[in-house]
Amino acid sequence: MAVAALAAATAQAQIALKSPSWNELSEHDRQVLAPLASDWNHLDAQRKAKWLGLAKRYPTLRADQQQRIQGQMREWSQLTPEQRNAARERYKSLKSLPPGEKNDMRRKWQEYQSLPPETRRELAAKPPARAPVPRLPAGPAAGPPAGPAAGPPARPVAPAAPPNARP
Repeated sequence: MAVAALAAATAQAQIALKSPSWNELSEHDRQVLAPLASDWNHLDAQRKAKWLGLAKRYPTLRADQQQRIQGQMREWSQLTPEQRNAARERYKSLKSLPPGEKNDMRRKWQEYQSLPPETRRELAAKPPARAPVPRLPAGPAAGPPAGPAAGPPARPVAPAAPPNARP
């Protein structure tokens, strides 16, 4: 019941969000968000609100940050819906990493960014490396682990009642 109430509240909150069409945006917002023009009217209210927040902050950003954001919006607008969902999932998983792992990922990303463009293109063309599948040892030692994690505990068996016993 609580789940249904939460879902209803979320739906109400999304309905309450202002969801302007592309033509209702200010000239400034249309200029900043131009790479998203073809997709704008298909975005949900929550995504529109996030992009409008960016457009509001845009004038306070340095020129290099503005250029980077414009490039990212152009790249984003060219992604398929499946690619966008995959990118969102990667973002969520990276955001939940412990600080040490985040720093390691940042370092690796910086190393990647410093590679020559042709090397990056070669890497991008390769299929992603899969994590190695751990191999189980062969033979009798490969059976199920012993101990409490081996399975459910045995249930006690009640003694059989004598045939003439009454319940």
